[in-house]
Amino acid sequence: MYKVGITGGIGSGKSTVCEMLRAMGVAVYDSDSRAKALMAQCDDVRKSLIDAFGVECYNEEGLNRGYLAQQVFGNEEALQRLNAIVHPAVRADFQQWCSEQSSAYVVLESAILFEADFDNEVDTTIAVLAPKEIRVERTMQRDGASREDVLRRMEHQASDEELHRRANRTLVNLRQDYLQSDVEQLHKMLVYESQQ
Repeated sequence: MYKVGITGGIGSGKSTVCEMLRAMGVAVYDSDSRAKALMAQCDDVRKSLIDAFGVECYNEEGLNRGYLAQQVFGNEEALQRLNAIVHPAVRADFQQWCSEQSSAYVVLESAILFEADFDNEVDTTIAVLAPKEIRVERTMQRDGASREDVLRRMEHQASDEELHRRANRTLVNLRQDYLQSDVEQLHKMLVYESQQ
């Protein structure tokens, strides 16, 4: 099974690219939503989180995201502890998921593809890039967030320069109509690569 990692900063259009590929019949694994599901539903992850951060990690509604976010916010050591629990679970879940897929290739969508070493799980990597101002505008519109909030979130992510340097190829997302044809070309190349 040929595996493709797709990453990109906030507002870059990474999820849009993945949606387009999904519409072309490609199986896409959204690592962010799967991580949340594993934290909420997987007994091993649940036990590890409680051991590391206390019973307050869960409440009547399930995973207490607010509490967990407070524990790791601005605390590098706590964030590393959280990642050491969640990332291996996501990795194992992705491998299991891959074994159940039948598309020509599969996509691992992750905002932290390189930071989490998920790039070691795939055969090739693609970074979706866009100019900073475009990314800020898109995110403000999508999330109803302030400019300051978006810029603050961007500060905690890998820069486009770093993604460009580390990814096997890049896709620049300036306009939706251009992006569609770029993704169609990308899909053809990935199908071809998956057959080699």
